[in-house]
Amino acid sequence: MTRTTDSDLAPHELRVLVAVADSGGFSAAAQALDLTQSAVSHSVRGSERKIGAVLFERGRAGARPTPAGEKAVAHARRVLRLLDVLAAEARGAGRSDTAQGPLRIAAFRSAALHLLPPVLQRLRARHPGIEPRVRIVREVGHGTAGEVAGGKADVAIATLGGPVPLAPGLVARGLFDEPYALVHAAGHVTPRALPLVDWAENCGSCTRDWWAAQDWIPEATVEAEDDGAVLSLVSAGHGMAIMPALSLAGAPDSVEITDLGPARPTRQVGYVTTSELAESSVVRAVVRELRATVPQGVRLLGRRA
Repeated sequence: MTRTTDSDLAPHELRVLVAVADSGGFSAAAQALDLTQSAVSHSVRGSERKIGAVLFERGRAGARPTPAGEKAVAHARRVLRLLDVLAAEARGAGRSDTAQGPLRIAAFRSAALHLLPPVLQRLRARHPGIEPRVRIVREVGHGTAGEVAGGKADVAIATLGGPVPLAPGLVARGLFDEPYALVHAAGHVTPRALPLVDWAENCGSCTRDWWAAQDWIPEATVEAEDDGAVLSLVSAGHGMAIMPALSLAGAPDSVEITDLGPARPTRQVGYVTTSELAESSVVRAVVRELRATVPQGVRLLGRRA
């Protein structure tokens, strides 16, 4: 029989670490947990002693996780979430629908707009006990997968194969390959002569080699905040853009979408979860709906010029 030791962190200690990180200070964490500040401080010191590392930088402005603290808090979130899932699945054992409780989903903007709505509709119809909670996250840096690694999401809709490697303990599976197309104001006779409109989330890692081989693509003269702003600028005649299919779903009639040919770039869209949650009923339920709801528009690119 496995026994706990003096170096093991208890769930209440993990909750304190998460509360301090989320609130930015010991006093705020104490208020959130209905504890005294001294109790929070004592708990954090005890956790630091057990782990053997300083977890928070203390200062007048509050408390900020050190690199060791960021790791510890991320694991604390994931452990606490597993405890929640353990309880929910144990309670649901023997029922016809064991998928119960909250399901935290992170998604980038175009996936949240055009992929998630039918997924959530089907999920709620088939699993009314699931409570989806969606966070829209910019797909830059660690992106949506970073939300899962940090314990803030159970599953992420993510672009796979980017320059940032998947964090240890995460699993990723592809859903579909999303092609890119040229988009420009309707009726323009030489769209490739227009200036380029771009945005930070446009997946450079997926298009870099193709992009480098295209001598007709200029440096971006306009950089927008997101793909919706890019479409608006392109629609108004301020330039052309090269965009993935999900971003072009429901594009207005004021723009035309031109296929870039058989050598066009693509990016892989898939899901990321933790190895521990991959077999949980809530994650398996949403994965089934994601696989059943891959939009036909991704394959067809909608209307073409």
